[in-house]
Amino acid sequence: MRNILFLFVVSILALSSCKSVGDDIFKISDPAKQLEVEAGNEFKIIIDSNPSTGYHWELVDELNESVVKFVSREYRAGEPVAPGSGGVDVWVFEAVAAGQADITLGYYPPSNDPVEAQQIVTFTVTVK
Repeated sequence: MRNILFLFVVSILALSSCKSVGDDIFKISDPAKQLEVEAGNEFKIIIDSNPSTGYHWELVDELNESVVKFVSREYRAGEPVAPGSGGVDVWVFEAVAAGQADITLGYYPPSNDPVEAQQIVTFTVTVK
């Protein structure tokens, strides 16, 4: 069941992948797509999220900060906004210098104790 949900989420997110024309900010939501960014540009990873359930996305591994740096993360509720409805997490990164880096995100359940991620996705970024 989790695999079907994951494929559904990735499919929906893949439909929303695009490059913003005016500001050179890349948006990618499909981890299967190779992302290429020019050094000095920012790019976004947009991924379905529903923090009202207690589940949340976190970086799993440290970033190769000589290539990519974390800038910010923001939750955006879906429309119409209603209790229990989901939205997306918008992760913003900066392409620092030429090279390749993986961004691995884990989807963690609510817990007061350390737990394993229920889902892990890795995005590969090549900075030119």
